[in-house]
Amino acid sequence: MTTPPEVRTIEADAIPNRFARGWHCLGLAKDYNDGAPHTVHAFGQKLVVWASRDGKLNVLDAYCRHMGGDLSRGTVEGDDIACPFHNWRWSGDGRCARIPYARRVPMRARTAAYPALEQDGLLFVWNDPEGNPPPEDATIPRIEGATSEEWTDWSWYSVTIEGSNCREIVDNVVDMAHFFYVHYSFPTYFKNIFEGHTATQLMKGTGRDDVIRPQAQGSGAPKMLGQTSLATYHGPSFMIDDLTYHYADGDTNSVLINCHYPIDENSFVLQYGIIVRKADHMGDSADDVAEKLGEFIKIGFEQDVEIWKNKARVDNPLLCEEDGPVYQLRRWYEQFYVDAADVRAEMTDRFEFEIDTTRPNEAWRAEIEANLERHNATAAASGSA
Repeated sequence: MTTPPEVRTIEADAIPNRFARGWHCLGLAKDYNDGAPHTVHAFGQKLVVWASRDGKLNVLDAYCRHMGGDLSRGTVEGDDIACPFHNWRWSGDGRCARIPYARRVPMRARTAAYPALEQDGLLFVWNDPEGNPPPEDATIPRIEGATSEEWTDWSWYSVTIEGSNCREIVDNVVDMAHFFYVHYSFPTYFKNIFEGHTATQLMKGTGRDDVIRPQAQGSGAPKMLGQTSLATYHGPSFMIDDLTYHYADGDTNSVLINCHYPIDENSFVLQYGIIVRKADHMGDSADDVAEKLGEFIKIGFEQDVEIWKNKARVDNPLLCEEDGPVYQLRRWYEQFYVDAADVRAEMTDRFEFEIDTTRPNEAWRAEIEANLERHNATAAASGSA
C-alpha cells in the first residue's frame, strides 16, 4: 500500500477588521477645495471632507453626533460644516462651533476628527485605531517636481477594487516574476530594502521583442527600450516611484505615485498619478507624454486588478528561491496593524535582499526566442499560403 503524497493546503485567516495606522492619500487636493462637502468611504467609516475659507482641508466622521445627520450632505458655512438635519455647525477640529437655535453648545459636543495634510498637491489623512496623532517620524517626503514648472501637472487615476483586501497590492513590492508574466516586461535587476516604516523596490528592466504589450497598444506610447525604477512605500499605503523610461530618442524621467486607502476589509480605492520632467527631446509635448504614460500605467494596473479579483488569499504562500522575501515584507507590513507598543524590532530592522536574476533571465530569454520562432514560422506560413 503506497502512501499518497502530501498535498499543500492554502491557509488563510480571517481578514482583519482593523485598518492600517499611517497616512493615506485621498487624491488631488484641488478636487476637495471647491467650497462643497465631499463624501469619502474609508476605514469602514463615512467621512466628510471640506475646505475652510483659508483653503485648509478638514476631515471628520460624516455622522453628526446630535441625531446622526450626514454631514457630507450638508453645506459649508464659513469655516464649518453644517448638518442638513438641524444645522449644527462643526469645525475642523471636531468641536461643535455653533447651534443656531440653541442658547449654548453642550460641553461634550465633539466628533471624530482626522488629521489632514496637504502636500505636493495631494490630500493625506491620518488613520490610527488607537486615536493617536501622527508621530514626527511618520512623514511623507516632498516630491521633486510636484511644484516645479519644469515638470508637468499630475495625471491622476482612481479605481475602486471590490472583493479584495489591500494587502494584495503591497505584495507586489517583492514580486519580480509577475512583471514578466502579467506586465510583459523583463526585469534584469531586482532588490528589496525594508527599514523602519519604508519598503523599497529597486528594479531595472529591458524591453521585449516577442510581444506587443497591451500598454503600448492602448496608450499610444512609443516603444520602450527599458526602465529603471526606485520605488518606496512610505508607510502602509503610499508609494513614490522615481521612474525613468528609456526610449530611442532619450530618457523620460517621471515620478509615479501608487497609493490606496481601504473602504472596508474587502474593498479599497487604488489611485495612481504621474508627473514627467520636461525635456528638450519632448518639445512642447511633455503634457501629452505624461498623459500617454498615465494611460500606459493605467493598463498595467488593470492587469493587476484582474489578478486580484480572481485570486485566493494565501497566508502561507509556497515559494521558490526567486520569489523574493514575501514573508519578510508581510512582517514589515504587520507593524501598521498592531498597537504602536507592540511593534517589534523584526518588523522595522533593516533588511536587504537581492534576487539572483541569472536563472530567471536565462529562462525568459529562452521563452522570448521560442515566441519569436513561432511568430516567424506563422508569418512565413501565412505568406506562402
